[in-house]
Amino acid sequence: MSENHENEATERAEQAEQAGRPERSERGGQVEPAQARRLWHLLEPLHAVLYYAPEVFEEAAALGYSTEGRWGSYFPFRAAPLGPVSAEAVTSAFYSFQPGMVARYIEDAWKVAAPEAALAARLRGVDRLYRRLFGDLVDSSELAEAAALARRAAEATVTAGRPLAAANAALEWPREPHLQLWQAATVLREHRGDGHLAALLLAGLDPAEALVSFAAIGAASVERFESRGWTHEEWAAASERLTDRGLLDADGTATEAGRDLRRRVEQDTDRLALGPWQALGPESTERLAALLGDYWVTVLGSGLLPSESTLGIGRV
Repeated sequence: MSENHENEATERAEQAEQAGRPERSERGGQVEPAQARRLWHLLEPLHAVLYYAPEVFEEAAALGYSTEGRWGSYFPFRAAPLGPVSAEAVTSAFYSFQPGMVARYIEDAWKVAAPEAALAARLRGVDRLYRRLFGDLVDSSELAEAAALARRAAEATVTAGRPLAAANAALEWPREPHLQLWQAATVLREHRGDGHLAALLLAGLDPAEALVSFAAIGAASVERFESRGWTHEEWAAASERLTDRGLLDADGTATEAGRDLRRRVEQDTDRLALGPWQALGPESTERLAALLGDYWVTVLGSGLLPSESTLGIGRV
């Protein structure tokens, strides 16, 4: 990238940041929990496309990671902000993956490439991907404004007790607005995700139970959740534990108590995710939601993301 290109990108980001800052204080306004969930629905695809894009797989392969499936790059690319951590640490932070599955992909990950190399590769992949998907919109004032607003929200995150959010928030910000947008989406989704784990712990749901109970309310099919690596025996044991608690019926569907518990988990997650949006303010939050629509539609229309998500987007 030329120096002139860098300067132009920086100027666009600075102008958008000024444009995105409300003229009057929004202090005292309240963002509703439903808005936090709406912003997650809009931002999550902008982040998650990283794990499915051919450009990212090419960057991963160049480092030496397997690209036969998406997990060979998913684990090191998502974990890289944490540094050269152990499989046990990644299992803890990612929560719902079967520990043996994590170990298969993480134990040798940092021997293949250092975390710093993985971070650079994932950003190169996103740069190539966004330029292909968004075309001229990459250089638009609307994207720069969205990036500035999303960055303000991301920089307002309180990351105590949120390891993945903290690790991503500590990374240096890229210069170009479209990469700032992706990084902000990443910080915000990991902030929400870390809070979601706290809500699961409060509900007394261990990693396998979290998935079984989510499948039981129809968030995604049981077959889709098999991608997290749990064996049939482990899934059955978790189902039995939830049945004993009165949360599952014999056919594997949630009881009313089970649905209530999962509803509380999602409500707690929304509440714990509110901080960045309260800091941004209701008007700017609504403005960001409006700006993200075109990019959200483009990513969903690309066909890169699966039609069914283990996160339950569109169903919770």
